[in-house]
Amino acid sequence: MIRKHEKQLPLLGAHFSIAKGLENALKEAASYGCNSLQMFTKNATTWKEKVLSEEMIARFLKAKTETGIERIAAHTSYLINPAAVEKKKLEMSRNALKQELIRCTQLFIPYVVLHPGAHMGKGEAAGVARIADSINRVFEDLPNSSPRLLLETTAGQGTGLGHSFEQLGHIMDKIMRKDRIGICLDTCHIFAAGYDIRTGPAYERTIRRFDAVIGLDHLYMIHLNDSKRDLGARVDRHTHIGRGAIGEDGFGFIMKDSRFDHIPKIIETEKEADGRDWNRVNLACLRRLAA
Repeated sequence: MIRKHEKQLPLLGAHFSIAKGLENALKEAASYGCNSLQMFTKNATTWKEKVLSEEMIARFLKAKTETGIERIAAHTSYLINPAAVEKKKLEMSRNALKQELIRCTQLFIPYVVLHPGAHMGKGEAAGVARIADSINRVFEDLPNSSPRLLLETTAGQGTGLGHSFEQLGHIMDKIMRKDRIGICLDTCHIFAAGYDIRTGPAYERTIRRFDAVIGLDHLYMIHLNDSKRDLGARVDRHTHIGRGAIGEDGFGFIMKDSRFDHIPKIIETEKEADGRDWNRVNLACLRRLAA
């Protein structure tokens, strides 16, 4: 549900910490005037799963009600690779994704963001098939899971998949439950993969390409990150809005694009450096660009 104030204010947020509890992410987001956010529901660098107690769930839902923030995404563990070749790693990845969807169902989190995976030298076609098969199996095991799984665009490092709109389209084509899947577009990642958004014509070409291959109706979230590396570098290095190779203009195009008014936009940049609160700096910049 879109609240009345969200029709006027841009849907903006950041990735916030759960170090002091899941509900802390919501409270911190509210302190920055955010109406959306991204978070982890567990330690993203370990396979150890987190089982939510009734008290944890209650605290989170209470904070959700108090802050009024409903546009929430959980980012999956960085260890998950739905295209893993090694059987044990593949099983662990599928289970981790399953557990993430279970936690987000309990917390009423509407979106789960997933890096599609890496083919580990087996080739694009084999990797795409394994990713789709993994997702299909998880969806089969959880027929009543409520979050929408968002495949994130990637930079194309190593054997990573999802760096072209065509690859993402092929994965989606193979997923049986189309009603449970979508895309999260990351500006740094698509730029690193070779999609330019620095000028008006380049931006429009990229968005039209996305629409032609995947469809804008499948876009549910945007990660706003500038890039430390140049166009097509195939290296994922985030930096602050307007201070990288993309520049302010590219983000201005997105913030002013009425096609994306209803889509949450999340920054994933460094939090504090040189004594500055960069969340505040970046959010202020994006709000200015939207005005």
